[in-house]
Amino acid sequence: MQARKELTVAETGLPGEVLPEHSEGPRAFGWWGMVWLIATEATLFSLLFGSYFYLRFRYGPIWPPEGISKPDLVLPLVMTAILWSSSIPVHIADAGIRKGDQGRLRWGLAAGSMLGAVFLFMTVGVEWPEKLREFTPATNVYGSLFFTITGFHAAHVLVGLLVSLWTQVWAWRGAFDERRHLSVQNFAMYWHFVDTVWAFVLATIYLSPHL
Repeated sequence: MQARKELTVAETGLPGEVLPEHSEGPRAFGWWGMVWLIATEATLFSLLFGSYFYLRFRYGPIWPPEGISKPDLVLPLVMTAILWSSSIPVHIADAGIRKGDQGRLRWGLAAGSMLGAVFLFMTVGVEWPEKLREFTPATNVYGSLFFTITGFHAAHVLVGLLVSLWTQVWAWRGAFDERRHLSVQNFAMYWHFVDTVWAFVLATIYLSPHL
């Protein structure tokens, strides 16, 4: 039987003598926990998108309502390129640690976080102040839907950045290797989900009013 690889306190700086091994993928309870979390969040986003189109067609043929211009596409498309590109280093980090490559893990997580933070800043610090000069969540149903959906997605990006920071701290302490990387795998799944949801936000909030 192959001997189990062990990390000592001296190697990890963590309490206890040995970090236990973890299974990965469908064999791990943690993996299934993330799958169910993603399924739950996907359902919530689906309800928001369904509400958007229901209220849009109930409100009337003019959308957005009079007094609100159709969404400009330049900034959202730039934000899209930044957010989607963040999945590349996150995937590299996940694939790297599966082979025991600590360098790819660390720089991949850092690069993904940097791009995600830029996207979040552009949402909260650039786009929202611009929109608030035109309408607010209390202006009408469109304003409420716009800020609810984009805010819900921004909150998920923020959670992803916090999880990434936690994962990076453990990565720099040597807690992951080719046998122990479930946390990295789960974070990568969550981050790719957040990036995928943005495609539906883009199509719903920004593109559909132009159709």
